[in-house]
Parts: sequence; structure tokens; C-alpha cells
Amino acid sequence: MARVDVLNVTVLDNPSPFTNPFQFEIVFQCNQQLQDDLEWKVTYVGSTESDTHDQVLDSVLVGPVPVGVNKFVFQADAPDPKRIPQEDLLGVTAVLITCSYREQEFVRVGYFVSNSYDTEELREEPPSQPMIDRIVRSVMADKPRVTRFVIEWD
Repeated sequence: MARVDVLNVTVLDNPSPFTNPFQFEIVFQCNQQLQDDLEWKVTYVGSTESDTHDQVLDSVLVGPVPVGVNKFVFQADAPDPKRIPQEDLLGVTAVLITCSYREQEFVRVGYFVSNSYDTEELREEPPSQPMIDRIVRSVMADKPRVTRFVIEWD
């Protein structure tokens, strides 16, 4: 049995400008006392072609974690558009929230993300050079992909 269960993740400030931070309200239950902290990460998938463009936007240690239901808001900086291939700035990608205990990932919550221009005119005729300040990010919050992994807890 897992010592920690993610009960809910709410995507805040969605949709939002591409340059805004990601914000997630995470609710999880700790079922037994933990000896160490939990490490949470937010990773932006920069390209579906290669993970070399993935960006860890932030990581945070949470602990000591009391037994019971816990909640926090995880805010992570927006991805650096200079590290994303120009052809991958618009369209569909993903953002991942992972949690690890003692460097063992035990849960991953993934969301598809749609990046598009903020006007119909720009969507129909995109400029040759991307206009980052005109891109809107929409996290498809109603369809998370949750993957759980069995780990050694203590």
C-alpha cells in the first residue's frame, strides 16, 4: 500500500499567457509517518520529438509531512521559450507533476497543454518569428493522466 496518495490536483490560472507561472493546488493524503521529505517537480515537455528539450520548471521538498490530508499550491516558472524548438512553441505538448520519496518516483500526473495565439488572425496566419507575448497556454485540466509506481518506502 502506498504511504502517500494524491487525492486531487487543481490547475489554477487556466488558461493563461504562456509567460505566466504554472500553478497547481495539490491535495494528498499521507497514510503513515514518513522519515524523509517528499520531492515534487513540475516538468514541461518542450518537444514531443526528444526529451532534451524538457525543462524542470521547479522542484520543492515538502516535509515533515503529517499523517492525514495535506494541501499546498505549487507555483513553477513558465518554460524558457528559447529552449523550445521554434516549431514546437505552438500546438500540443505536456506538463508533468511528479512526486518522489528517497529519489524514487511514485506518482506522475500529466496534462496535455495547448499553446495557441490569442487572436483568430494570428492563429490563421502565424508570424514567421513567434510572438511569445501573444501565446496563450491552456492546460487540459479535465483529463489528467495519472501513473503510479511501486517503491520501497522505508
